[in-house]
Amino acid sequence: MLRFPTSNDIYIEINGKKIAVAQGYRTQTSRDSRYVEAFGHSEPVGTVGGRQKHILELIRVVVSADAIGDGIDFYGLSKFNVVIAKPDRKIIYSDCEWAQIEENGSLGNVVLESVSIVASRRMELES
Repeated sequence: MLRFPTSNDIYIEINGKKIAVAQGYRTQTSRDSRYVEAFGHSEPVGTVGGRQKHILELIRVVVSADAIGDGIDFYGLSKFNVVIAKPDRKIIYSDCEWAQIEENGSLGNVVLESVSIVASRRMELES
């Protein structure tokens, strides 16, 4: 049976504790690749892959009541993980830092409309 990820499957954790869930996400991974030039050749002789950069955008992030009760300030977060659970594997973005937060407020709700995050590592684990 095919199962699609839900908002409970996209979450932010600190020290293994889930502190927020997201309704959706978008990821972009890029890398600094370059050509290898050689004297006397009119074309590159190869290419070299460089460092990878991971940028995530989480949409409609809801901070858990426990996290609020523990006094966790989302704006103070540093070195956290973002976990995306898929039917056959988990994707973990680690050593994360937030880059931009867009917040919309309504009475009784703590919702961050979108959070842009930069991660230093991406790892896939089979479920």
